[in-house]
Amino acid sequence: MIPLVNASIARRALFALATSSAFERAVTGNRAGRAAAWRFSRRYVAGPTLEDALATAHDLAQQGLAASIDLFGERTSDPAHADLVADRYVELAHRLADAPPQTWLSLDLSHIALATDPAGATRRLERILAALPPEARLQIGAEEAALTDRVHDAICGARDPSRLSATLQANLRRSPGDADRLTAAGLSIRLVKGAYLEEEETLPYGEPTDLAYLTLAERLAGLGAETFIATHDGVLREACRRLLPRAPVEMLLGVRAELAGALAADCAVRIYVPYGPQWFRYGMRRFAEARGA
Repeated sequence: MIPLVNASIARRALFALATSSAFERAVTGNRAGRAAAWRFSRRYVAGPTLEDALATAHDLAQQGLAASIDLFGERTSDPAHADLVADRYVELAHRLADAPPQTWLSLDLSHIALATDPAGATRRLERILAALPPEARLQIGAEEAALTDRVHDAICGARDPSRLSATLQANLRRSPGDADRLTAAGLSIRLVKGAYLEEEETLPYGEPTDLAYLTLAERLAGLGAETFIATHDGVLREACRRLLPRAPVEMLLGVRAELAGALAADCAVRIYVPYGPQWFRYGMRRFAEARGA
């Protein structure tokens, strides 16, 4: 067994590599390195194309599982590129007609240049929302703490926030107040532990974050918020389901797949289905979690 302190250090090191452009270039710049990275990542990724994502959504539907499809990408700074990303999401929204019922979309707002062009990102977000079929929603992913206020301003100010689902990170110290604001704005909440390691803004990984997760679930239950329990921690999930007995469960593609099928007999289960050519950093994050997250 890896000592807890060493596991925490290893986890931080791996997450740092997951966001390193230099490391990504070093690994993917040669055929052998890219092939090795893909062998590990492929179980967590639908594939490089939209057709791969739609096929995965259909496979999941056969197992009684819903899907949320996400086009890989983050930290876009060029408004012209962000417009192209929005175009692809509008196309994806239209293609939901070919997907199983209850297929939703997922988006990180930094992918449409929230950090550098917040007004433009808001316009792009509204374009994507307008393209969604009536029964679909757009789940907004978590971002670094520095972007949290901008993310929440954008989604709370949307024309129809009921079509949006916000991601609330239990390891962010600010999240109790955010839960109140997001719920008051009419947003549903996807409750996660939190994937970003930011010393000043976050709780330590492990028991402090787990306790914060459970406390937030209790708070959301008291607020009457529509909540999605997004964790693979079985003990924590079942404790939260006692507080939120009708809450759907959310899981990642390729993680505890056998459990997802079993849970679907008892509650709604939604699987995060990412696709696209920019899969490397996501695969590294999953690798970090598998090695002590």
